[in-house]
Amino acid sequence: MTTTTNDRFASAALGDDEQRAIIQARQHQRLVSLLRLSVAVVGLAGWELLVHFGYLDVFFFSRPSHIIEQLYSWITEGTEQGPLWQELLVTLQETVIGFFIGSFLGIFFGVALGRNKLLSDVFSIYIKIANAIPRIVLGSIFIIMFGLGLGSKIALAVVMVFFVVFGNAFQGVREADKNLIANAYILGASRRQVTYSVIFPSALTWILASLHVSFGFALVGAVVGEFLGARHGIGLLIATAQGTFNASGVFASMIILAIVALLAEYLLTALENRLLKWRPTQFVEHGM
Repeated sequence: MTTTTNDRFASAALGDDEQRAIIQARQHQRLVSLLRLSVAVVGLAGWELLVHFGYLDVFFFSRPSHIIEQLYSWITEGTEQGPLWQELLVTLQETVIGFFIGSFLGIFFGVALGRNKLLSDVFSIYIKIANAIPRIVLGSIFIIMFGLGLGSKIALAVVMVFFVVFGNAFQGVREADKNLIANAYILGASRRQVTYSVIFPSALTWILASLHVSFGFALVGAVVGEFLGARHGIGLLIATAQGTFNASGVFASMIILAIVALLAEYLLTALENRLLKWRPTQFVEHGM
């Protein structure tokens, strides 16, 4: 009877601790959100005041109010190339297609070479050489090869993404628990079953971490490709604004790209949380 009572008290205490940790985590998140908003407000207000009092040259740095006016003008009246949503859609199309193709190729070759020591030793030197080449330079070559359409931008985005995902997938496979792999073979698992049921899940954390970074690289590849030569896209907006010395247009384009990147980060984080449900929930401990 005493043991049962003690177990109940222990369970109640554990429940109280968990509830307290959840409340602390929520309070921490609210504090973080408030501080983030405060930093943004102070930064923008300081920027506006520095320009207003002449400490910053409006010709080079513009000002937040002018940037907002530029965004409003693009949204309501369109850009010189067409409606803003059309320019954004082109850049998104190039980015997403390049991201998925580059991610698939990076995961496939990363896992394949990570599982085969001979192929890894043979191709490692070539992969290092290719990775050492400044990939942005390839944008001009892709424009010559594929023209000013989507193909050249997608190709550059694929190259930008591939090496990031490949490196993490390859390392994730190499870091898989050797004892777990040996036990799977002892239990009669085939090489294919070990790859898909043991090694790939082990490398999944590495792969998902690379996806957060690689989407930004895909966006950079698409925008740089548009900047070098395109008919539509946010990169073309930046190039046009630069050509007309329109600093507000450059900053407005940067804000649009930042919003796209943040939305993508949110979606990738949701995907990561869904695929890695097995991870224990991390509560914030104050005073640590």
